[in-house]
Parts: sequence; C-alpha cells; structure tokens
Amino acid sequence: MTELQDPIGVAVAHNNEYVALHGTRELPTAPAQHLAIVTCMDSRLDLFGALGLDLGEAHIIRNAGGIATDDVVRSLVLSQRKLGTERIMLIHHTRCGLEGLDEEELRQSIASETNAATTMAFGAFSDPSENVVTTAKRLASEPALRHIEVRGFVFDVDTGALDEVDLSGI
Repeated sequence: MTELQDPIGVAVAHNNEYVALHGTRELPTAPAQHLAIVTCMDSRLDLFGALGLDLGEAHIIRNAGGIATDDVVRSLVLSQRKLGTERIMLIHHTRCGLEGLDEEELRQSIASETNAATTMAFGAFSDPSENVVTTAKRLASEPALRHIEVRGFVFDVDTGALDEVDLSGI
C-alpha cells in the first residue's frame, strides 16, 4: 500500500473480502480462554499471531502504553465480573512511543498549537519492565478487581519474543 491510497477505503475494501471468506461464526461473548490482556495500541503488536490466539479466546484491552487507566480498570472489572475472565496478562513492549517521552514538552506543544492548556497525563516511562510493575501495582490496589493471576511481560517488537517480568513482590 502506498501513502497515496486512502487507508480507510483500503480497510473497508479488505473487509468486503474478509466477509466473503469469513462465513458465520457465532462466538460466545465470554472469552474462551478466560484471559484478559492489557497492552499497548502499538501497531507492531500482533498478539493473535504472537500468542497463538483465535477470535473469541481473549479480551484484548489496548491504549497508549498499556497503562492501567481508569478505563482499563473499568474494562477489566466488566471482563471479570460479567464475562468470566480469570487471568490478566500485561504486555508492554520495547521501543514504545511513551518511553522517554517528555510530557511537559508535549503539553506545551499542544498549548502552543491549540491555545488551550492541558494537564493530561500521557503515561511516559523510562523502562518497560518497571512500567509493567507499576501497572500491576495499580491493578492490585483496585478493590473492584478480583485478585486473580496477573503476569507481566515485555514484548520485543523486533523479534516478537516475550520476556516475563517478575511480579512476585506485588
């Protein structure tokens, strides 16, 4: 695909082909593996391929950095309490756009461009493994979440390998 093509139009055209090959699959709403994955929105993460997942097997909750925002926690509470997930997998990754981000510089850039100040927290961090621990601690402190198995990993975007992060002290 060249940059001159309309990426949304290409996606819609691909969907038409997908529908023709997909057929009807009535999958249950609850994920078959009882697994919820919290990860980054980064387009280099093919978790279905990397983890051998198929449609209907896991909830995949994505945001910038894979951090435990209030919305991620809300999604996990619903995933657990209404759809039966029993395990959480945290997957952060190498070369993330938030790694080393200067949040104040970004805020100033936004204010300069829009003439509107923001106090938004973007979730910058310096080490992906430490950020997995921070995310796990946030989840462990949430009373609405069932305290079930939580494991954390750093995904290498260059090799596809997962490196487990020790969460035993949480």
